[in-house]
Amino acid sequence: MKYSKEVIIKNEKKCLVRNAFGDDAEEVLNLFLLTHDQTDFLSSYKDQASFDVEFERKFLSDRENSEKEVYLCAVIDDHIVGTASIFPLGANKVSHRAEFGIAIDKNYWGMGIGKALTSAAIECAKISGYAQLELEVVSENTNALALYQKMGFVEFGRNPKGFHSRFKGYQELILMRLELK
Repeated sequence: MKYSKEVIIKNEKKCLVRNAFGDDAEEVLNLFLLTHDQTDFLSSYKDQASFDVEFERKFLSDRENSEKEVYLCAVIDDHIVGTASIFPLGANKVSHRAEFGIAIDKNYWGMGIGKALTSAAIECAKISGYAQLELEVVSENTNALALYQKMGFVEFGRNPKGFHSRFKGYQELILMRLELK
């Protein structure tokens, strides 16, 4: 699915939300490594990445023409500062459900990029024909939780030992969903 939309974020800068392409592989990988080093709210740590630029290039290229998987990026001043994705949870009886993930450079938190990426992911999920978009968020991540609630996601469960942090021990995950149809 092709997606591209320009939005104005809180600091009055232009932010282009678009598909990430194979040519973006190095910058997307660097952002992945950066964001996974900046926060304890993501599902892995920087040193746990087991892929390289070539793997990332193929991964992004495969998503460029997918009807059910989308990998988006937020671009400010010609630099990728955030990414978001939707992926099917599976086939058959769960083919109506997609999983949403997002990561933003901490230097750009609070500027409206999360809202722009989330809105774009919701739009893409609807176009892809999903009936439900789901995510997991660390319960301590109050800013993300507030955004998801504002966007219409509702809690449907909790996993008290969802993540095991190197720094804090177990972290509770809140499971959230958004009905699209």
